Amino acid sequence: MLFFSSFEKHLQVFRREFEKNKHAYSWLSGDTAVPDRARAVERFQNDASVQAFFMTVKAGGIGLNLTAADYVFLLDPWWNPAAEDQAIARAHRIGQTRPVTALRFIARDTIEEKIRQLQERKKQLGVDFFAAGTEAPTLTRAEMELLLT
Repeated sequence: MLFFSSFEKHLQVFRREFEKNKHAYSWLSGDTAVPDRARAVERFQNDASVQAFFMTVKAGGIGLNLTAADYVFLLDPWWNPAAEDQAIARAHRIGQTRPVTALRFIARDTIEEKIRQLQERKKQLGVDFFAAGTEAPTLTRAEMELLLT
């Protein structure tokens, strides 16, 4: 399992639970030194006792191949959906032989839920716009305003 968060303190809550219950894990944050980073990745990839890898979205977003993961948990939403997609892609690399399930944790009735809905609507409008090919799609005034705001 890969656990991503934008906030290291959020990951530390889960890390403490793993330590309390004596579960092995790997850790990667912006403070992780380069040699320790490589060891954390190698440990997660090759040590069957290590079932969890905790990392910040920014630290874990570049150059990692984590095909030992079956699950990706995004513990809090990132404002840039491309950064979330890149984090999920860590498990979808050459050599992955199993399906990967990605789950985003978003509390109901929060600003994060509203932002996620807005991102999804804009994403769909973009898909519709480019799927139209050379013809401009028919957009309502509300859809145009959504794209431009």
